[in-house]
Amino acid sequence: MADLSLYRNIGIFAHVDAGKTTTTERILKLTGKIHKLGEVHEGESTTDFMEQEAERGITIQSAAVSCFWNKHRFNVIDTPGHVDFTVEVYRSLKVLDGGIGVFCGSGGVEPQSETNWRYANESEVARIIFVNKLDRMGADFLRVTGQVQKVLGAKPLIMVLPIGREDEFVGVVDLLSRKAYVWDETGQPENYEVKDVPADMVEDVEMYREQLIETAVEMDDDLMMAYMDGEEPSAEDLKRCIRKGTRDLAFFPTYCGSAFKNKGMQLLLDAVVDYLPTPTEVDPQDLTDEEGNPTGEKAIVSADEPLRALAFKIMDDRFGALTFVRIYSGVLNKGDTILNSFTGKTERVGRMVEMQADDRNEIDTAQAGDIIAIVGMKNVQTGHTLCDPKHPCTLEAMVFPEPVISIAVSPKDKGGSEKMGVAIGKMVAEDPSFRVETDEDSGETILKGMGELHLDIKVDILKRTYGVELIVGEPQVAYRETITQEIEDSYTHKKQSGGSGQFGKIDYRIKPGEQNTGFTFTSSVVGGNVPKEFFPAIEKGFKGMMNEGPLAKFPVLDVEIELYDGGFHAVDSSAVAFEIAARGAFRQSMPKAGPQLLEPIMKVDVFTPEDHVGDVIGDLNRRRGMIAGQEAGLTGVRIKADVPLSEMFGYIGSLRTMTSGRGQFSMEFAHYAPCPASVAEKVMAESKERHAKK
Repeated sequence: MADLSLYRNIGIFAHVDAGKTTTTERILKLTGKIHKLGEVHEGESTTDFMEQEAERGITIQSAAVSCFWNKHRFNVIDTPGHVDFTVEVYRSLKVLDGGIGVFCGSGGVEPQSETNWRYANESEVARIIFVNKLDRMGADFLRVTGQVQKVLGAKPLIMVLPIGREDEFVGVVDLLSRKAYVWDETGQPENYEVKDVPADMVEDVEMYREQLIETAVEMDDDLMMAYMDGEEPSAEDLKRCIRKGTRDLAFFPTYCGSAFKNKGMQLLLDAVVDYLPTPTEVDPQDLTDEEGNPTGEKAIVSADEPLRALAFKIMDDRFGALTFVRIYSGVLNKGDTILNSFTGKTERVGRMVEMQADDRNEIDTAQAGDIIAIVGMKNVQTGHTLCDPKHPCTLEAMVFPEPVISIAVSPKDKGGSEKMGVAIGKMVAEDPSFRVETDEDSGETILKGMGELHLDIKVDILKRTYGVELIVGEPQVAYRETITQEIEDSYTHKKQSGGSGQFGKIDYRIKPGEQNTGFTFTSSVVGGNVPKEFFPAIEKGFKGMMNEGPLAKFPVLDVEIELYDGGFHAVDSSAVAFEIAARGAFRQSMPKAGPQLLEPIMKVDVFTPEDHVGDVIGDLNRRRGMIAGQEAGLTGVRIKADVPLSEMFGYIGSLRTMTSGRGQFSMEFAHYAPCPASVAEKVMAESKERHAKK
């Protein structure tokens, strides 16, 4: 059995353009996995193997790679930084034990870094910080660590100090060993010398080293008392304390360098070994029942336990359908039969492969702690638990955000229809935040996603990867409807025309529910006027109508329905009769309950150079934005605002024009809010027109 203490399952995550993928490339080069370095800006990196990634210079899918450093096995996942793909970050974090948060030395903590950091906090993933691009103009290591503290509320533990600034950056001083690592100008990672600390840095090194020791010994009372008595702890003791603090998320060991110039990477890899947890040191995953409630049991990471694994990503490529799996416990062998606890079906494991970005090595066995891919699984989707058929269990399931934007697409030629159906089926399996439905009336295919870029890339993949040319409609916002008044009403469904009749009478109250409660049904009927066995049918009738509201046929949110009385017929009443009564009641009462249109509001985070702040705020106000705050940094100003999604189409173009190409923004769904009357009227008129065409 492999020694799990030598395993590190890590993710690399950060803002767009902080250098995550380049950092991953350097790790692979140093660990001997690749021999020629591919550059992101030349579109040749190992982990960005999709055409769309190479072209746009951004990571879209998280790629998994295995490599070795000092006898330790690293399973590295490079995740996307763009907000439309945070679902990729989220599901990667679910299966990792530790992470490297990469920040740009000049850009610092950028909008997307916050979202990713928040996800990592929620998943309780231990991290080390790498401040990258220190060779860039305006790069400042200590300023970035200050931002980490202020903006992310995290405590960076400074482990190294940079030697030289901007284009004079040549290496780093390791505070623990008081040694300087200096690289030459060849750009080769192995060409460095270990020297004494430069004379002009001795004071700073001693000051930061003292801070480092003071923070570290807080993890061990005995060491702290000894230190206060003037006894300096050994390097081993210090490393043990730093490891504990990192695992407890008390602080984050912070390194710096330039991944592109190959400076500072070895110390980062050593830190992964020294401070990030092994699979057995992380709190085990909770096991849940079919409803998703914790059973109190844990998936203990051990090869001796029954098999428990989580499918965290599906990918379709030239080798066939790949299911990425993190094995939490047990051993998985080629030819084993495993149970998918979500579908209740068993599947046989044909081929298993170890991933090397888009290359693969066949393997016959894998065990607890491994991240591997299984080829050709039939009915497995993201978030499904795979386990030993004799010991069924469910690992804590993943929750994915609802899409907020949609577009209608149709193939340009008749023959493309079937091709498009197959391709979209594969894409939905790969990305749980991408949904597809067919409009029953018009027959159009509606693609739904997390933002414009998300859908833009999906259309691009359909065109290039699957060869389907599409006609794409205008983006549509996912509006919702709700009600504003409480009403009491009654409805009777009666049908008596030969044979057995149908009868169901219900008296009910409809009122606005609490925000984000969706649909709630309660019953306070006393005296048996409506027999209990009909309650589920009544609830089903009401619930089934929540998909189409009275105003513009958008789904309805946050409605409470209370059944308080009614009537039944001993012969003619049936579950079907009461279900029909509930449907009729919904149609009858919703228009009377003050229906209201809701629109998705996005949390928008804009970065702009200082001299364009007025223009950006003015533009956000014109887009009906509510400015929530702004804060000045050294390189510009960050403005936070809540803006309706419908006003944000094409925003990146306007922002670039306003800021001479220097502005950036990220946005994520915040909540639904009532539409102003003028907007509601326009949306309702468009909806009427759409439904009239059909």
